Amino acid sequence: MSISPEKARTYGLCTVISAWLAVFCLFGYRSSFSVMQNMIIADTGWSTIQVSLGYCLMMTIYAITAFFSGSLVDKKGCRPTYAIGAITCFLGFFLTSMVNVTSPIGYYLYLFTYGLFAGVGTGMLWVSSTVSCRKWYVGAKYGTMWGLAFMGAPMAQLILTLLLKPVLTNMGWQVGMKVLAVIMAIFLLVAAAIAKRTPEYYGVEAFGMETLPPKKTPARTWTLGEAFHTYAIWCVILCFLFAMAGEFLVWSQVVSFFQVDMGLSLNEASNIYLVIGIAGIFSMPLTGKLSDNLVKKLGDERKGRKIMLIIGPACGAIATLMLLTKNVPVCFIAMILLAVYWGIEPGGCAGYAGSVFGGATLGKIWGLATLIVMGIGPSFGTFMGAWFNDRFGSYIPALIFCLCAYLLSVLMAITLPMKIKGENPAEGQ
Repeated sequence: MSISPEKARTYGLCTVISAWLAVFCLFGYRSSFSVMQNMIIADTGWSTIQVSLGYCLMMTIYAITAFFSGSLVDKKGCRPTYAIGAITCFLGFFLTSMVNVTSPIGYYLYLFTYGLFAGVGTGMLWVSSTVSCRKWYVGAKYGTMWGLAFMGAPMAQLILTLLLKPVLTNMGWQVGMKVLAVIMAIFLLVAAAIAKRTPEYYGVEAFGMETLPPKKTPARTWTLGEAFHTYAIWCVILCFLFAMAGEFLVWSQVVSFFQVDMGLSLNEASNIYLVIGIAGIFSMPLTGKLSDNLVKKLGDERKGRKIMLIIGPACGAIATLMLLTKNVPVCFIAMILLAVYWGIEPGGCAGYAGSVFGGATLGKIWGLATLIVMGIGPSFGTFMGAWFNDRFGSYIPALIFCLCAYLLSVLMAITLPMKIKGENPAEGQ
C-alpha cells in the first residue's frame, strides 16, 4: 500500500505519540518503585535486598521479552506489543497489590506477580518505542523526534511521583499500585490504537533521509549473526550496559539514600527526586535537538551519536560525585545533570546502532542487544545498591560503584568505531 506525504507525516506523529505513551508507562514502573520501596519494606519486614529482588526479576524478564518484542515490531509493528503491554502492565501492579504479604508464600507471590507480569509488560515497550521512532525518523530528524517521545519518561517520574505521595501517605502502597494499574492499561490501550507500522509498509521513506549522505550502493541488510560478529554492536552494548548499571542503582535507591544517609523525610527525599522529572521534560527534547544539530554540523550521524554518548555518562559521573557531598542544594544540581544524561544515553545508543544496522532487521538486532543490556545492567545495579546498604548500612559505597560504572561507559563510548568491517563502502561516511 502507498500513502500520501501528508498522511505519512500524520503516521509519523502517531508513532511518536504512541511511543510517548509507552515510555511513560515503562518509566512509570521504574520510578514508582523507588518511591514505594521503603513503605513496602516497613509494611512487610522484608530486607532491602528482598524487595529489590522483585525489581531485579522484573528487569530480567523485561530483557528477555524485549528481544521477542523487537522481532514482533519488525514483522507486525507496535500495535500488538502495546496491546500485550496494556494487559500485563495492568496485571503486574494489580495482582501485586492483592498479595497477602503476611502469608508464608506472600514474598514468593510478590516475586511472581511483580517480576513476571511487570517484566513482560515493560519488556513490550522499550524496543518497540525506540525502534519504531528510529524507523520513521533518521539522520538529523531522529534525535529531535525521539527526544519528544522520550519526554514521556520524565513526565511519568514527575506526575506519578506527585500522584503517589498523597496516596501512599493516606492509603498505602497497595492502593497506589491499583491506581497505577489503571493508568497503565488506559495509556497503553490508546498507544495500541494509534500505533502505525514501519514507513516501508506504507510505501514511503523515513523522514530525515535527505540529511544523510547519498549512498552509492543500497544499505546492507544485516543478519543477527553478522551484526553480533562486529565490534560495533558489542561496544555499544557495553557502553549502554555500564551506564544502565549506574542509572538503575540511582533510580531504585536514590530516594532511600536521601532518607538513610542524609536523614531526609520521604516527602523531602521525593521532592529532590522530582527534579529529575522536571529537568527531564526540558532535557529530553533539548539534548535530542543538540544531537541532531551536531549530526548536521559534522555531516556524519555516527560520529555525532558517538560524541553524545561520551557526554551522557560523563554527566552521570559528575552527578554521582555531587551526590556524595550529601549537600542538598548540590544534590538538586546533580538531579539536573542526571536528567541530561538520561536524555542522551538510551536514545543515543539506539541511534548509534541504527546508524550502523538500520533497516528491516533493526528491531531484532536491537532487541537482542537490549536483552543483554537490560538482562544484566539494571538488575545488577539495583542489587548492588541494595547489597551495599544491607552490608554497610549506607548507600555511599553504592554511589562509588555507580561512579565507576559511568566512567566505564565513557571509556567504551570513546572506542565506538566509525568504520564497520563488512558494511558497504558508501556506508559510515
